[in-house]
Amino acid sequence: MSTMYYQAIRRLVFTDCSCATDASKTYEDLFEKLDTNKDGKVDVAELRAGLTSMGITFGKGAAQKIISSGDKDKDLGLDFEEFSKYLKDHEKKLRLTFKSLDKNNDGRIDHMEVRQSLADLGMDINQEEAKKILQSIDVDGTMTVDWNEWKAHFLFNPATNLQEIIRYWKHSTVLDIGDSLAIPDEFTEEEKTTGIWWKQLSAGAMAGAVSRTGTAPLDRMKVFMQVHSTKSNKISLVGGFKQMLKEGGAASLWRGNGINVLKIAPETAIKFMAYEQYKKLLSSDRGKVRTHERFIAGSLAGATAQTAIYPMEVMKTRLTLRKTGQYTGMFDCAKKILQKEGVKAFYKGYLPNILGIIPYAGIDLAVYESLKNAWLANYAKDSANPGILVLLGCGTMSSTCGQLTSYPLALIRTRMQAAASIEGAEQMSMNRMVKKIVEKEGFFGLYRGILPNFMKVIPAVSISYVVYEYMRSGLGIQK
Repeated sequence: MSTMYYQAIRRLVFTDCSCATDASKTYEDLFEKLDTNKDGKVDVAELRAGLTSMGITFGKGAAQKIISSGDKDKDLGLDFEEFSKYLKDHEKKLRLTFKSLDKNNDGRIDHMEVRQSLADLGMDINQEEAKKILQSIDVDGTMTVDWNEWKAHFLFNPATNLQEIIRYWKHSTVLDIGDSLAIPDEFTEEEKTTGIWWKQLSAGAMAGAVSRTGTAPLDRMKVFMQVHSTKSNKISLVGGFKQMLKEGGAASLWRGNGINVLKIAPETAIKFMAYEQYKKLLSSDRGKVRTHERFIAGSLAGATAQTAIYPMEVMKTRLTLRKTGQYTGMFDCAKKILQKEGVKAFYKGYLPNILGIIPYAGIDLAVYESLKNAWLANYAKDSANPGILVLLGCGTMSSTCGQLTSYPLALIRTRMQAAASIEGAEQMSMNRMVKKIVEKEGFFGLYRGILPNFMKVIPAVSISYVVYEYMRSGLGIQK
């Protein structure tokens, strides 16, 4: 489309209006042009044909998304009220996105700001690639994009590419494999201002609860092997389950699951709030958060959340390993620990737990960002949406790598948490325990219980994703 033709359309459709009456008149003129059969509503075919004839480009499936998101009475079309409301609401979202990209607040976006915005999302591109992105939006040849150009390019596209990347590539919110050490997900400005973020966190918490409950027997087996399995007392998967069933029946396989589920909500809330605050403190230049700053903020947020809920972690280990009749419930467990061992007992194993956050979060973030960037560079075409299999695959691989690196510290933490409840067990410091395990069992002694831990990853990821999708649908969160 030539610059002259573009300017003509922009004046007709996208003019910045000084009053609400002018805006309504502009929307009314456009609605009349699109409503070719004059039935008082615009359907998918009319919208697609009308915009195409006017030279306005839009993404694959965009017409259907616009109709679906604006069609409140579900009559497969937009009347004028629905049509104008969609345009007004979407323009507000575009304004937020434009402001977030316009780092120096000069009313224009240049290629350096495009590079910085992508770097904030963990994507490093060179100057030429940034210019190509800019050229696809810039029509007047200035190599900068003003608000009118931005609005004209994206008003009939339901999402912008930069925001799609944040929206679609969440994994720590969506996927739960039993550990909560990953860097929190980013949320778009739109998600924060509309309140969708808390719905997504709620959906993630429910998904985690169902996922943990579904894989609780394997989690108990992991803890059981971490604490009791040694070179001289090898416990097989089958032998361990037989022992548990004999001692406490089928219900014993879910010991410790109640508190494991209960701690999801406070941990998620504290972690999210702390993450947002740490990002503000660490940001070196007015809201720009680089990858290394995101890693530090995420690690500190994880440490803050773990510090707050750590007594629940200790109780989870004790309840998981308890024998029949040892505790009547969570409160009885807390009471007996306090009476026999004092307040300090609730923070046994705290140091290896906090140290474990750094390798887990670092490896998980690095692997996930690398896989995400590789997919976006090679396979992303019409949308940044990777689809279920790619998202699950990348999330599973990055979380597994994170677990693999931090597992020895997790084992030490669990043994230190459980030591006081085991008869004749020696109370040891972290360094001494590591030294003793390596001396007696070798390096692989630090990986006791890794088999059931890995066995639960795929079912945990699958369950959490399915439940998250159902919850998201139930809470009215659009894709």
